[in-house]
Amino acid sequence: MTSTIFARAGLVGLVVATGTAAIAQQATPPAAKPSAQQQYDAATALDQGTDANAALAAWTAFAARFEPGTRTWAIGTVRKGGALYRLARLDEAAKTIRTGLAALPATDTTLAEDRFNAHMMLGKIAADSLDYADATAEYGKAEAAATDDATRVGAMLAGARMQVFTDPAAAQGALDRADAIAARMNLGKTDQAALAQARLRLLLNTGRFTEANRMGPRVVNLLGGLTLNKVDLRDVAARSDAAIAALLAHDADTAREYMAYTGAGRSTKGNFVAANLMEPPACGGDADLKPDDVAVVQFGVGDDGTTFNVEPIYSSGGGQKALAFARAVRGWVWTPEDLKTLPPFFRYSVRLEMRCSTSFARPSIWQDFDSAFGDWLKTKGIARAGSDVGARGGGAALETQRAALKSAESSGQAPAILAASDTLMRNPVLGAEERQALVAKADALAAAQSDMPAMARLRFAVVTRTLQGREFWRDRRYATVVSPMLTEKPYVDDVQARNALRLIIADAIPWKDSDPYLQQVVDDAALPARDPLKVGALIRLASIAQRRGNSELARQTFEKTGLAASQCATLDAQSKPVFLNNGSSSFPQEALRWGFEGWVRNQYDIDAAGRAQNVRTLVSYPPFIFSTASEKMMQGARFDKSYRPDGGLGCGASVTGVRFQLPG
Repeated sequence: MTSTIFARAGLVGLVVATGTAAIAQQATPPAAKPSAQQQYDAATALDQGTDANAALAAWTAFAARFEPGTRTWAIGTVRKGGALYRLARLDEAAKTIRTGLAALPATDTTLAEDRFNAHMMLGKIAADSLDYADATAEYGKAEAAATDDATRVGAMLAGARMQVFTDPAAAQGALDRADAIAARMNLGKTDQAALAQARLRLLLNTGRFTEANRMGPRVVNLLGGLTLNKVDLRDVAARSDAAIAALLAHDADTAREYMAYTGAGRSTKGNFVAANLMEPPACGGDADLKPDDVAVVQFGVGDDGTTFNVEPIYSSGGGQKALAFARAVRGWVWTPEDLKTLPPFFRYSVRLEMRCSTSFARPSIWQDFDSAFGDWLKTKGIARAGSDVGARGGGAALETQRAALKSAESSGQAPAILAASDTLMRNPVLGAEERQALVAKADALAAAQSDMPAMARLRFAVVTRTLQGREFWRDRRYATVVSPMLTEKPYVDDVQARNALRLIIADAIPWKDSDPYLQQVVDDAALPARDPLKVGALIRLASIAQRRGNSELARQTFEKTGLAASQCATLDAQSKPVFLNNGSSSFPQEALRWGFEGWVRNQYDIDAAGRAQNVRTLVSYPPFIFSTASEKMMQGARFDKSYRPDGGLGCGASVTGVRFQLPG
C-alpha cells in the first residue's frame, strides 16, 4: 500500500477529525439546539472546505459548549487554532493551539493524532515566521507523538528541512533515521522524491556540490522527469534544485536545461517584473553578511503584491546568512497591476539569486549591547563566550549549555547565571518557547544588578519585549512594545541606551514612519556630534530624504556626518549614463537558445572619470542566468564625470536594473 506521509505532514490534513469517540460521552443538549456531535461534524466538514472564517466560527461555538480545560474543549480549541492559521492570524493561531494542546490529556492515546497535528501546525507557523529553531522543536514533538511510521517520517522530514539551515549534522541524522524507516515502507515516488530533495538541499548547503548534482536528476525523475505535462510546483522546485546543483558543480549546460524546464523567465503571458519595494539586506548586521555571500530564496507573491511562503534554498555562507536573506524578502512588495497578466502559477513559487548591499554596511546596534554586556562580565572576572556560530554551538551543544546554566544557577552567582543564559540564548537551534522563558528570567536577574550599565541591560530587555509574537515584521507593533522603554529607567537617563533604542525602533518599522525616532537621536544634545549613533541617524535621514526626492536635503544631512563624500545616493544626483552597451550582443547566447527572459539589479561604484567599478549582482531572476552578462554590461558603461577633490569615487553603491527581453 502506498503511503501518503508527506501530505499529512504538511498543512493538508493537519486539522482533522479524531473520530466521533472524541465526544461520544458528552451529554445530549435540548433538541432545539444542535447536539455537540452535530456541531463537531459540521465544524470538521468546514475544515475540509475553503471558508476558514466559517470554520473558525464553528470551532469557537463548539469549544464554548464545554468547560475550559476539559478534554473536548481542548479538541475544539486546537481545531480553532487551525482555522486561525488558515486566516494567517499567526500569533492568535499559535496561542490558541498551545492553549488547547496544554489541556489535551497526555495519556489519552485516542488523541495522539490531535497532538501530532497540533505540533505540526505549530512547526509550520514557526517555519513561516523563519524561526527554524522553534519549528525544529515542534516537529520533534510531533515525531514523538506519531503513532505510525508514515506520520513519524513526515515529522522527521519537516524537521530535517529546518535543520539544514540550523544544524546540518542533526539534519543528516534525521534523514538517515527517516531513510531507515522508509526502507520498510512502500513509499510512493512523490514521497521518495521529498526525502531525496531534502538530502539534496543538505548537500548543497554543506558544499558537497558534486554529490548534489548526482542527486538532482534522481529527484526530478521520481516526479516524472523533464516533461511539460501536468507540471506542478513540486516539479518546478525539484528542477530548480537540480539546476542550482549543476551550476555549482560547474555543469552549466545541464543547469540551464533544468532551469528552462522550471518555466522561470519563460511565461508566454505577462512577465515577472522586479518589485517596487525590493531592498536586499545590508552587508554586516547580526548575520555578518559579506559582499561575496550569495543565496537563493524561494517565495510566492500574493494577489495584493506581498510575499508568502518565504524560505531559503541555498546560501554559500551557511544557514544563519540564508535566513537573513529570506527575512529581507518578507518585506518586499510588488505592484499588483504589474503582475495582473502573469498566470498565478508563475508567481506562486519564485526564486531569486541574492547578495547583500554595500550601501550602508554597518555593524549591528545589537553588537553594542553585546559588547556592553561582555565588558560588564569582565569586571566580574568572567569571559563571555565567542559570538561566532561555532562558539554558540548547535544541537550538539545544547545539553552542555543547559548543564552549564544549571550549574551556574546552583552557585547562586548572578554574573555566572547571566553569562550561561547569554550563551544558551545565542544558540541558533534553541526553540522559541525555551528562549522566551530563558530571556525573561535573565532579564529579571539583570534588572536586579545595580551596577550593570543600561546598554548591557538592553542585551536582555529588548529581546524580552520582542519575543512576544511572530508578526512584528508586518506592522508597527515592534514600536508599540519597545517604545515604552524610552521613558523607563535606567534607559531614559542613559544617553547611549535611549538613542540605541530609538535607532533599533527606526530600523524595525517602515522607513516612512521612522523620521521622528531618527530626529530625536540627532537632536539629543547629550550625544556628541560624531557619536556613531548620531552619525547612523543622520545617514538614515539622508537616505530617507533621497527616497522622497529631496536631493539637496539629503546632501545637507549627509554633510553633517563628517564622513567622506563617497555615497552618491545621499550626496548628489546619481551620475547619468552616457554609454550603456545594451545591444543584442549583451544577451547571453545560452539564455537566448533556451528562451529565457529575466532581470538583474546590479550595484557598482562610479569613479571620478565616470567608469563603473566593483560591479556586482544584488538580485537576479531567474537565479544565475543573467548575472554574469549584466555585470559585463555595467563594466563597460560610462557615466557623467564627477569632480571630487581627492579624485576618488564620484558615486558609491549605485544600483541599476537591467532587463533581458527576447525580441518579438
